[in-house]
Amino acid sequence: MNEILIILKKIVHTYQKANLVVKISIGLIVGILLGLFVKNLHFISLMGELFVGALKAIAPILVFALVSSAMAQGKKLNHKFGLVILLYLLSTFLAAVTAVATSFMFPQTLVFSGTYTSDFIPSNVSEVLKNLIINIVANPAYCIVEGKYLGILFWALIFGIAMKNVASRSSKKFLQECSDAISKIVELIIDLAPFGIMGLIYQSIATNGLSVFKIYGKLILLIVGTKMAIGFIVVPLLVFLCIKQNPFPLVWHCMVKSGITAFFVRSSAANIPVNMSVCEGLKLDKELYSVSIPLGATINMNGAAATIAIMTLAAAHTVGISVDIPSALILSLLGTLAACGASGVAGGSLLLIPMACSLFGISQDIAMQVVAVGFVIGVVQDSFETALNSATDVVFTATADYVQWKKEGKKIVIYK
Repeated sequence: MNEILIILKKIVHTYQKANLVVKISIGLIVGILLGLFVKNLHFISLMGELFVGALKAIAPILVFALVSSAMAQGKKLNHKFGLVILLYLLSTFLAAVTAVATSFMFPQTLVFSGTYTSDFIPSNVSEVLKNLIINIVANPAYCIVEGKYLGILFWALIFGIAMKNVASRSSKKFLQECSDAISKIVELIIDLAPFGIMGLIYQSIATNGLSVFKIYGKLILLIVGTKMAIGFIVVPLLVFLCIKQNPFPLVWHCMVKSGITAFFVRSSAANIPVNMSVCEGLKLDKELYSVSIPLGATINMNGAAATIAIMTLAAAHTVGISVDIPSALILSLLGTLAACGASGVAGGSLLLIPMACSLFGISQDIAMQVVAVGFVIGVVQDSFETALNSATDVVFTATADYVQWKKEGKKIVIYK
C-alpha cells in the first residue's frame, strides 16, 4: 500500500513540475482525437464542466478577497489604474474600427436558418449602460453568486475601506491570510486546466463536429482574421507606444498563458483566476491587477466590439443596405459603448447586435436571425472573442505597470 502511495506521489509531483502549456497542449490534442473518433464519453465532458464550474465559483470570492484585503491594508489605486482604463477603452474602439475596415474589404452575407428570442433585448446604449450601473449597487451577496464584477468591486472597495478604519491589526492580517488561502485554491484549480480543457474541446467537437465551417466558413475566417489582426497588430502597437519596446514577447506570453484557457472556457469571468496567476508570474503590482483584471472582464471588450461590428455589417450587406464611412464610424463608437456593457446582459455581445442593426433601419425580425447565426458559429466566434478579451486584460495591466517601471529606472524583462 505504501509503495502505491509513493508511486502516486511521484506521478503527482512529476505532473505539477511539467510545463502548463505543454500539459494543456496534450489535453487539447487528446480531446480533439476523442471528439472525432469516440462518442458518448460523458465523464470526459464532465471534466470540462467541473473545471469551468470551479473557476466561475472561485473567481467572485477571489476578487472580493483580494480587493478588500488590499484596501484594508491602506493601499490606494494610483495613476497606473487610469492608464489601464484608457487602454481598455481605446483598444475596444480600435477593435471596432478594425472590424469595420475588414468588413468593407471582405463583405459577407448571411444564410438565415432560424430565430432567437430573449427576455431582454436592449434598444439603445443608455439602456445597456443603465443596466450595467444598476448592477454596481446590487446586493453584494447577489453580485458574488451571479458574478456581477462591477458590483463585487464596488462592495469590496467599500468593505476594505471600512475595515481599514475600524479593524485591528490582527483582523487585517486575517483578511490577508484569507486572500492568500483563496489564491492557493485557485492555483490548485488552474493546475487541473489540462483535464478541463480536454473535456471542453471533446464536448465541443463531439457535439458540433466540423460542420459549422461548411456553412459559415467565410464569415468565420473574417471573424478569426479580424481578431488575430487586433491581437497581433492593434494591441502590440498600443503597447509599443506606451513602453517604447518590442511588445511581441509580452503579447505572445499573455496570449499563450491566458488566451488558450479563455478560448476553451469561453468566459472572461471564469478566466479571472487564470489572469491573476499570469500577472503574479509577471511580477506585476498586486494592488493594480487585483482590481484591473476583474474590471477588464467587464469593460475590456475589444473582441465583443469586433463581433458586433462584423455581424451588423454582414446583416446590412445581406439586405442590400449601403453603409457609408461616417455611418461606419458611428457604428464603431456605438459598438464600443455597447460592448463595455455586454457582460451585464444575458447572452453577451450577440444580444447587442439588434441595437446596432437599428442604426441602419434593419428590422428586429432580421436582427434576431443574425443573433441566431451568431449562436450557430458561437463555438468559434465566442472562443476567439473571449481569448482576445481576456488575454488583453493582462497585456494592458502589464503595460501600465511597465510604464511605471521605466519611470523608476527598472529594467523591463518580458517573458520570452
